[in-house]
Amino acid sequence: MIYLALSILASTGIFILFKLFKKYNIDTLQAIVVNYITACAAGFLHYNQNINLNSIKNTTWFYAAIGLGFLFIAIFNVMALTAQRNGLSVASVASKMSVIIPVIFGIWVYNEGVGAQKIIGIILALLAVYLSSIKSSRLKAQQKEKATIWLPIILFLGSGTIDTSINYFAPDDSIPLFSATIFGFAFIIGCAVLLYKSVKFKKYFSPRSIPLGFALGLVNYASIFFLLKALRIEGLESSALFTINNVAIVAISTLVGLLVFGEKISKTNWVGISLALVSIVLVTLA
Repeated sequence: MIYLALSILASTGIFILFKLFKKYNIDTLQAIVVNYITACAAGFLHYNQNINLNSIKNTTWFYAAIGLGFLFIAIFNVMALTAQRNGLSVASVASKMSVIIPVIFGIWVYNEGVGAQKIIGIILALLAVYLSSIKSSRLKAQQKEKATIWLPIILFLGSGTIDTSINYFAPDDSIPLFSATIFGFAFIIGCAVLLYKSVKFKKYFSPRSIPLGFALGLVNYASIFFLLKALRIEGLESSALFTINNVAIVAISTLVGLLVFGEKISKTNWVGISLALVSIVLVTLA
């Protein structure tokens, strides 16, 4: 379970860094592009075999990696905007409530078990995610002008698709290479967007984006690598793992929002966090 714990901590770090982007006025897209070249380099350095570009092109997952590269940079931008406009807890909730997508996929495609305890745990997990995201009337009024319902919806669908796809396409023996390839394509797409912005809007790259972008790349690679390693543990079903992983990230991110960034947490939010812990226990024991 150490892989799962490390993935949870790394994923929580992603949300924290997104909040820091706003605090230090960092260009989100520029930092995300730096993040992807960092994560790509980390994957290639972590891969302990010779790298052959032609052999990568001939793998069964190559074209899936291209599609995931596009999704990664698109959803990462949506995640950052959601954290900045709707709040840290809403961003983590919207992305992690998408757990229902890989859970259904795992039960349907991999014929994973669906016992009563597991179903109750998943239902409680979804309820926990919802309750953790509810804002007080005062906070809603403060965020009304800048928040938008479309960002969490897009984040929900995109995150669910990414989680399901990386589990389905990732090769058991080449996780670092698979991850590096996805990050590499995300970097190429991001560079194209930055080039367009520099030509169209005269918006040039700022070196200030490098430090936090570099840090984001390290935790981003860690979150994917450790999640995929956890998914390869024999006897641990993906539907259970995704539920535990996502709900734990929601609970921790909400607490970090309170303790570090001063976000308001209502009694309802505390109920949601408590239910998250109960759901984790139920799904784990199931």
